[in-house]
Amino acid sequence: MVGIPVLAQRLTKIQAAIIAKCLPDIVKQINDRLIRNSDELDQLPPDLNNAGDAVRAFFHIVKRVCTSLEKILVRGEFGEYPDDRFFHGTARIAEMLNRHAKKLPTQCPRRKDELFLMEEISILEETKGINLPNFLPRSAFHVMLKNKMETVEQVPQDLVREVWEYVEDLVLKIMLQQSENFPQVQSSCRRAIQNLMEKTRARSAQHVKELIEMELVSGYTANPDYMRTWTAIMGGQKKFMEAIRNMPKPTKITLEIFGEVDVSHLGAHADCAEQAFDLVARLAAYWKSIVLRLIDGLALHILRGTKRLAENDLEAELADELLGNNMAGVERMLTPPPSTGTKRDRLKKSIGQLQQSKEVVANIMDRICAAGEV
Repeated sequence: MVGIPVLAQRLTKIQAAIIAKCLPDIVKQINDRLIRNSDELDQLPPDLNNAGDAVRAFFHIVKRVCTSLEKILVRGEFGEYPDDRFFHGTARIAEMLNRHAKKLPTQCPRRKDELFLMEEISILEETKGINLPNFLPRSAFHVMLKNKMETVEQVPQDLVREVWEYVEDLVLKIMLQQSENFPQVQSSCRRAIQNLMEKTRARSAQHVKELIEMELVSGYTANPDYMRTWTAIMGGQKKFMEAIRNMPKPTKITLEIFGEVDVSHLGAHADCAEQAFDLVARLAAYWKSIVLRLIDGLALHILRGTKRLAENDLEAELADELLGNNMAGVERMLTPPPSTGTKRDRLKKSIGQLQQSKEVVANIMDRICAAGEV
């Protein structure tokens, strides 16, 4: 019969063996919890002990934001957001440019219900002076050009407005992502971005205004296509004048650029029809150069604007907002939100307790091994 001391010793060995088998799992659970808590603690904003720490943290955020914007808006890279088309910046802006470019008529705009050359004849009548009979008044061309430009001047304004609305939304999203650890300064960052975009919009509005005004200063182009197109149109002038003089023969003729036109109403205006034809030919040939200049000028302006924003303007505006006014933004960064401080204390306390528990379990395992009870 086994005595009580022997039985107790055997039971102790059995318990030790059971505990020894469970201890590795306990250690693993403690380690897993330690890793999770440590990772969560690392994701919290770093402790900022002085203004220098806050300034370094601020410029670190700005650098990340500007780097992302350079990739998205300047270089056309979207590796950071491969599946979110909103962040494929150069592609979205190119779509906007192409969509608005299609709104600019490829041919000089005319009202559908307008009789052929009647607008030109009316303007020639009002701009005539004491001149040579075959003299085409410069003012007539200028008035016609101004009328045509008024029909399309809203298109470039709409384009730059849409582009900068998109860019502002993009910059705000990236800034809020990168500054999520410092919610106390996000309102200042938002205000800085909004101020910057207002300046950018004003600069673009002025650029568009100047583009339109430059077109109205004088008719000029070095594009050789102008003379080719004008010559091709004027090649039909003889046929056009014969149709007017030989009425009532068929009054519909086909002309280069204009297609089939009815000239029956021009019999009463035969004296100035030739000049009107020359005027409309010049405008039709010149219109291609105007459209190309508008599109190219807007595209280059937008490209320069996005590059300037990502490389210079955004950093300067954010610095003025957060580092100005006696570094008020920096002071706010030094005061973490209460929720962050509470969470940091809880995680630190939990990590300390887990480390103590790990040491206790390790000591138990060492004693079991030393006693030879496994």
